[in-house]
Amino acid sequence: MTRHLITSALPYINGIKHLGNLVGSQLPADLFARYQRGRGNEVLFLCATDEHGTPAELAAAKAGKPVADYCAELHEVQARIAEGFRLSFDHFGRSSSPQNHKLTQHFAGRLYDAGLIEEVSEKQVYSITDKRYLPDRYIEGTCPNCGYDKARGDQCENCTKQLDPTDLIDPRSAISGSTDLEVRETKHLFLRQSKLRDTLDQWIDSKTGWPVLTTSIAKKWLHDGDGLQDRGITRDLDWGIAVKRGEADWPGMEGKVFYVWFDAPIEYIACAGEWAEANGTDWERWWRTDKGADDVTYTQFMGKDNVPFHTLSFPATVLGSEEPWKMVDHLKSFNYLNYDGGQFSTSQGRGIFMDQALEILSADYWRWWLLANCPETSDSEFTWEQFQQGVNKDLADVLGNFVSRVTKFCRSKFSEDVPAAGSYGPVEEALIADLQARLKRYEALMDAREVRKSAAELRAIWVAGNEYLQTVAPWTTFKTDPDAAAAQIRLALNLIAFYATLSAPFIPDAAASMRAAMHLDSAAEWPTDVAKALSELQPGHVFSVPEVLFAKITDEDREGWETRFAGGRSA
Repeated sequence: MTRHLITSALPYINGIKHLGNLVGSQLPADLFARYQRGRGNEVLFLCATDEHGTPAELAAAKAGKPVADYCAELHEVQARIAEGFRLSFDHFGRSSSPQNHKLTQHFAGRLYDAGLIEEVSEKQVYSITDKRYLPDRYIEGTCPNCGYDKARGDQCENCTKQLDPTDLIDPRSAISGSTDLEVRETKHLFLRQSKLRDTLDQWIDSKTGWPVLTTSIAKKWLHDGDGLQDRGITRDLDWGIAVKRGEADWPGMEGKVFYVWFDAPIEYIACAGEWAEANGTDWERWWRTDKGADDVTYTQFMGKDNVPFHTLSFPATVLGSEEPWKMVDHLKSFNYLNYDGGQFSTSQGRGIFMDQALEILSADYWRWWLLANCPETSDSEFTWEQFQQGVNKDLADVLGNFVSRVTKFCRSKFSEDVPAAGSYGPVEEALIADLQARLKRYEALMDAREVRKSAAELRAIWVAGNEYLQTVAPWTTFKTDPDAAAAQIRLALNLIAFYATLSAPFIPDAAASMRAAMHLDSAAEWPTDVAKALSELQPGHVFSVPEVLFAKITDEDREGWETRFAGGRSA
């Protein structure tokens, strides 16, 4: 048994996330967590809501609620939706937790003692119209690097270039659109991550098997232009973690809070503390290499826009603390899932949001299509036509039809018991050998976190069963040799149970329904030996004909959804 620590990028608190957010972090992380649990390994799968920063303040103000109340309410909303998508977090925490406050302040104190925090008087943009300092992301303008006209003051979404607000051409307030801005002097803390550039460079070089997307973005930030720059880690805001040096006050920093991008990744660790407190267990064995975390494999899942902070700033925080924290082993990053010719956008209300998706169809429809088409090597696109085709072909025609044909035929020609007659011959032995090879490929791809290829291999395993049925044609065989047909159907019924176990990481509800129809416990042992697995259902074992696993999406359905979601929603 191996141990796997798995974290997903934290969804921001200011509203319900869209399907692009889901497939860019939480869903593939859940796939990997479910797979590792299925293999019998020990897993700690953590996520949390990211609750600090100006967007939370503004969203709360728009809702007419105190920011703490707003965040508590939206955390519950996001937790329910995550449950609806069957995201199997061991704990879904909050970055506003007492544990994260304490740990963030602890790291700041350690970094200060290591000479990695500097107090800097800097000029910051103040909006006279809005009567407030504008955090970097609330200043928009044209990127000086690529010319994108909606670049933010912290980063250009188009070219991922790290920016300062004063770099922008024609800056404006993203809150009011006002250009009545002025620069005022204020004092902030900077993380001197430039001092760790060589250390970070060597650490990244030591990693093997990371996506090219991950390493290329990290290297770009390390070496482009003047190289890795120091980064401000405090803000002039009311809502957030108060600036302290450990437990001590920080003179001159009164009334300031830590920057959300400083405290949010620390929540990965703090979240484990929240989990441990809730469950009366130990968290340090997962996060401290001096307390047993040396044997943990730690995988992070995120969209490409989060890569710089997870390959540079957060590692700089952890390494700079000079404490024995567990570092990430594999950073799995994803490109963007676009929506019907444009981008999904929470801020612009464009695309399908997670709550809306669950109103239309149950989780497995979305889980399968999103994972089978996830944007691993390049951006991918959601269209309603592709979604309809993928669901109908893969889930309804290949998997669902197989289950329906086998169970209904057995009931009509034999009974709702596994038939006993007949024995397997060369065709069955060839199928078992093929499935054994495919199982090994599937496991290797899942272990390598190759999501789309894993989905393709799983589908090929489903297809193999359909091709077997077409080859042996038990409905025809039954007319002349009912014993042979019985053996064929016995194998096919066992394939249903086999498919359920292999498919559970992708489509957990359907997998549970398949196991239940076969009158088997929901918890199944991973089938390392295919021949043995395909004898799980012995002659005489009772089964039931299940309801339709996956209903087809009609053209009328598709057209209605295309119209309904053409205009997006308010954020």
